[in-house]
Amino acid sequence: MKIASVKTYIVDFFRANLVLVKIETDEGLYGWGEATVEFNDEAVAAAIHTATPFLVGKDPFEINRLVGQIHRQSYFRTGVILRSALSGIEAALFDIKGKALGVPVYDLLGGKVRDEIRCYANAWFTGAKTADEFVEKAKAVVELGYTALKWDPFGSAYMDLTPTELLTAMGIVEAVKASVPKHVDIIIEGHGRFNQATALRIARSLKEFEPLWFEEPLPPENIGALGDLRALSPVPIATGERYYDPASFQALIAAKAADYLQPDVCHVGGLEALKAISSLAESSFIPVAPHNPMGPVANAMNIHLAGALPAVSILETMMSDVPWRKDVCRENVVFSNGYITINDMPGLGIEVNEAACLDHPRKDHYLRHFDGRLTDIRPENETISV
Repeated sequence: MKIASVKTYIVDFFRANLVLVKIETDEGLYGWGEATVEFNDEAVAAAIHTATPFLVGKDPFEINRLVGQIHRQSYFRTGVILRSALSGIEAALFDIKGKALGVPVYDLLGGKVRDEIRCYANAWFTGAKTADEFVEKAKAVVELGYTALKWDPFGSAYMDLTPTELLTAMGIVEAVKASVPKHVDIIIEGHGRFNQATALRIARSLKEFEPLWFEEPLPPENIGALGDLRALSPVPIATGERYYDPASFQALIAAKAADYLQPDVCHVGGLEALKAISSLAESSFIPVAPHNPMGPVANAMNIHLAGALPAVSILETMMSDVPWRKDVCRENVVFSNGYITINDMPGLGIEVNEAACLDHPRKDHYLRHFDGRLTDIRPENETISV
């Protein structure tokens, strides 16, 4: 069996465009991966096409050899575009191998360590601006069975918060915390946009609400600065979505910069790279909470990782999504009482509809964080995705 072709599909998903990868073999078997990079979809698709000559005609079972050769050919070796292209290609190869052998991808990663994984909800707050609106939506999340929910209460702030802005944000946190049962964890998102002084003020203000963590309080460029902040923070710190290789996570661990690590399988170079990151975390007793806000194929990639990696403690899920998600991909996700069941189907256990991908072609999307659209993460006709 040899690789016959590599295709990419850029699919509008409202918040961003998905980048899906299909690798086909000369025996009719094929696999899917996801390489979504928000607002850089065309660049990563081009990187995948550049890598195609190193794949066509090769044995799809030789996953590490193929990914390693593509990595070696890139003189610059890292960065979100290259590492995301590798992620999508590698996942499609794993999907092929799992289907060919009749085993789920988690078996190719060492076997299953759990049958289900606890999830937290993201994308539950569409359109909410006031404390009352957040409370109404938070109650609906809990009714679905979630036991943890994450959101960013900081509006359009950047680097600094005025006293009024901080009071408003903490008022939202206090209202949501009071509205959900005591067993429900809250997670506060910072989106990497505060300076040291402001982030520390926020962390100290959050202490009384006992968040599971405060996510990305600082921009990602300076790991040492994050280590300094964590040493002073009275609440746990999480980060990882904007680091692209195992060496960066090794640096985070060495700097004692995080209580939770959040690698994104679409960005770190693939499932094997995330497995390596997880092993580093496990050796330092740091829990892993994979960043998982992308599309349905990435969700499947993360579910298999959660099934195979002991260090994974909780998985992000997008509670709602565009109504055409179910048309683009058949996911076979089973969610109950705050947990997702690890999928036992061969390969990734998903099926992508290429015609539906073409029905939702690429659109221009831009970052929402600083122009008043922070919570406008889904269209008005959003649907529950778990």
